[in-house]
Amino acid sequence: MDKKRLIFATTNQGKMDEIRMIMADTGLELMSLKDLNINVDIEENGTTFEENAIIKAKAICELTGEMVLADDSGLEVDYMDKAPGVYSARYLGEDTPYSIKNQTIIDNLKDAKGDERSARFVCVIAAAFPDGRVITARETIEGVIAEEERGVHGFGYDPILFVPEFGMTTGEMLPEQKNEISHRGKALRLMKEKLAYENINC
Repeated sequence: MDKKRLIFATTNQGKMDEIRMIMADTGLELMSLKDLNINVDIEENGTTFEENAIIKAKAICELTGEMVLADDSGLEVDYMDKAPGVYSARYLGEDTPYSIKNQTIIDNLKDAKGDERSARFVCVIAAAFPDGRVITARETIEGVIAEEERGVHGFGYDPILFVPEFGMTTGEMLPEQKNEISHRGKALRLMKEKLAYENINC
């Protein structure tokens, strides 16, 4: 029997690598937009992570007629009024290297001490079904903004979110360790439970 296919609405290879590791024990064949040669420009004009995840999932579901997962995730820095938030990927411009984005955030917090540096990664995953149903799962990982970039693992803002209980940034964590405690790892596991409740093979 062929595996049931599940499309994940992303072209981000780093994100897709994480998703495949976390979902490896499911009975689903995971496909990215890149795998399917789908190149569409979806306007993520929501004001919350939930809204943007749903926009993406529904758009690709309508395009393919298949069940689709999509996530919206980002970094909230309390000292910056929870910026960059839903604009994390577009912060300072989508083509700006994350080394510059990360250093800008560090510079913005030069006068922040202790708990003033609190921040978190947020991930919301939406599942859109051909019959019009949508379900979501939201998780976070709490930390503080490091005073310098640390670590070469992961991608994006990973080198600057320091997780005190582990004594390292998410950029210093090996992929297996990060996936156990990360916002995306926790949200995907919660979504797996919800899909199982919906009698989807996982």
